[in-house]
Amino acid sequence: MTAQPSLSRRAAAELIGTAGLLVVVIGSGLKAAELSRDTGVALIANSCASAIGLGLIITVFGPLSGAHLNPVVTLTSWWSRRTGGEGLGGREALVYTAAQSAGAIGGAVVAEVMFGRVPGTFATQVRDGGHLLIGEVVATAGLVLLIQGLGRTGRGRFVPPAVAAYIAAAIWFTSSGSFANPAGTIGRSFSDSFTGIAPESLPGFLGAQLVGGILGLALAALLFGSGAGGGTGSGPRSRSRFGRSVRPSPVDGASPAKAAYETVR
Repeated sequence: MTAQPSLSRRAAAELIGTAGLLVVVIGSGLKAAELSRDTGVALIANSCASAIGLGLIITVFGPLSGAHLNPVVTLTSWWSRRTGGEGLGGREALVYTAAQSAGAIGGAVVAEVMFGRVPGTFATQVRDGGHLLIGEVVATAGLVLLIQGLGRTGRGRFVPPAVAAYIAAAIWFTSSGSFANPAGTIGRSFSDSFTGIAPESLPGFLGAQLVGGILGLALAALLFGSGAGGGTGSGPRSRSRFGRSVRPSPVDGASPAKAAYETVR
């Protein structure tokens, strides 16, 4: 098994990857609104671009950091390690979360500048109401369940296209538009645009995403069982337990860089 990249390289991957994701989400929203006044047409363009960009970013940065790009995914990784599975330690999780948040804000600023807008302007689109918060709980729970389910059943190689497809669908089937990412939500508050969210709406959305993450973990444990990778052995543990090298397990949605990708040194 190849060595895991240093924490600084993984943090850089999370920062750049999350920044890239926000450039795609906000930039495609700005372009869509510029080209069409039809909200439905704009949403089709935005959801397609966001899904394609997300899948590509996960594929590129997966070998370095696992391409969490999302504090909820990072927290599920930390929890997995706390409960005896593979995942991130507390310090790693904090570094990942900080990198993701900084990257999201930076990506929002880049998107604004790229379209000739004044950077740093807060969004004015208020997103409130219990139905929107329920939408965020559903969107985030589904995302976590998807990642955990694929990992725990040994199908981690499908994570990039599956997550991309899920987000494209969830943008349409949830009332909230499926933000499902605390860092991304904060970043989008820095863009007064089609995809923005007013700062006063942040607490409700962030809280709903946390609840959704917990619900997703609970559902994954109920459906697929708890433990390291849902029954698939991790690389280091497999070596020490059996005294020989085995093929690394696929991405389980918890480990920082699992073998659905070939880990970069």
